[in-house]
Amino acid sequence: MSYPGYPPTGYPPFPGYPPAGQESSFPPPGQYPYPSGFPPMGGGAYPPGPSSGYPGAGGYPAPGGYPAPGGYPGAPQPGAAPSYPGGQGFGAPPGGAGFSGYPQPPSQSYGGGPAQVALPGGFPGGQMPSQYSGGQAPYASQPAAMTQGTQGTVRPAANFDAMRDAEILRKAMKGFGTDEQAIMDVVANRSNDQRQKIKAAFKTMYGKDLIKDLKSELSGNMEELILALFMPTTYYDAWSLRNAMQGVGTQERVLIEILCTRTNQEIQEIVRCYQSEFGRDLEKDIRSDTSGHFERLLVSMCQGNRDENQNVNHQMAQEDAQRLYQAGEGRLGTDESSFNMILSIRSFPQLKATMEAYSRMANRDLLSSISREFSGNVESGLKAILQCALNRPAFFAERLYYSMKGAGTDDSTLVRIVVTRSEIDLVQIKQMFSQMYQKTLSTMIASDTSGDYRRLLLAIVGQ
Repeated sequence: MSYPGYPPTGYPPFPGYPPAGQESSFPPPGQYPYPSGFPPMGGGAYPPGPSSGYPGAGGYPAPGGYPAPGGYPGAPQPGAAPSYPGGQGFGAPPGGAGFSGYPQPPSQSYGGGPAQVALPGGFPGGQMPSQYSGGQAPYASQPAAMTQGTQGTVRPAANFDAMRDAEILRKAMKGFGTDEQAIMDVVANRSNDQRQKIKAAFKTMYGKDLIKDLKSELSGNMEELILALFMPTTYYDAWSLRNAMQGVGTQERVLIEILCTRTNQEIQEIVRCYQSEFGRDLEKDIRSDTSGHFERLLVSMCQGNRDENQNVNHQMAQEDAQRLYQAGEGRLGTDESSFNMILSIRSFPQLKATMEAYSRMANRDLLSSISREFSGNVESGLKAILQCALNRPAFFAERLYYSMKGAGTDDSTLVRIVVTRSEIDLVQIKQMFSQMYQKTLSTMIASDTSGDYRRLLLAIVGQ
């Protein structure tokens, strides 16, 4: 598929493809069609995409331009997001055996960091979250999975004093007018955990709810961004899913973005929080709002049972690749259950190896085959899983790009991704953004937003 402005031209060549002496065994650049149907533009439906050229083997920047594995501290657990529509889509898998140019850092983070610990007053409206079954408080820390190689732009402030920050916010909202700069200076430079402590301190000191005070002083996109920053991460995900399925229509892209990209621990916490805070069963809501193979994929995702062993079984990858080929390209019709099973239970590193094996065997990348065999939301969901297995920062970089490309700005998507990735991998997302689009994320945000909203976004994103 080709669409205006993507992929950008002028990438540096990808070294090592095809391997010397094996040129005849590898497909020439541009031979295969680009996966159709994404990135989606606008509402919840995924439009069919035109067929056209696929990025050549030169494709994206060579590995080496990214942080070395282990070069950054472990990232906190990925957060959640309000139920806003998001962009989607990528090119081919990483340069390697049979692949034709896909941005790929040498270190991929597949697991979540320690979960945020919810504190009194941490939820919107100042409500203490309900205890989950068994008397266990929500969001208890657990050992982090593989998180080396990613870094957020927001880190916990040194010499943090929640009462001092609460006093600053109180003064900023007291009297005539609002000191937005004072609010931004606090909010943009505190971690999510520290913001929860500020909310608790504010209620203790003044007997007032900080969120209600902020809502009365702010409006529009600035209000949306501030409230997103003050939501605890797991609640943010659960709230986003609830909001995506409320009212007329369903924002399928929000369901895909959250359920197809989170770790087992995060999904299990989201399911518990959804039940505790909204009194509803997430799986039942998914079943009532979706249908067919897309429904089955999301139900599989919300079980939170993906294998998270970081070791790769290459024999299994070969067998899975063969099974996927026989379920799709190798037969008349499509055996959707085989795709659902493999993409739902295999670890992200294992899926990456499967994609490489598939490309060698089928002479076509798996993303392209999924475009030929599926359509609509289930196609988008399956691709999102594979794209995260290949390069999670590039997945979010492209969503950010299409939230701002063209007429108007999808502010909800912009807010959600900037906030939820700010303590996880926004540094890497910025790097991928620059390399994929020849402009910085900050530059594009500055040209598409204005006022305090722009200043706060830029303060979070950094230069």
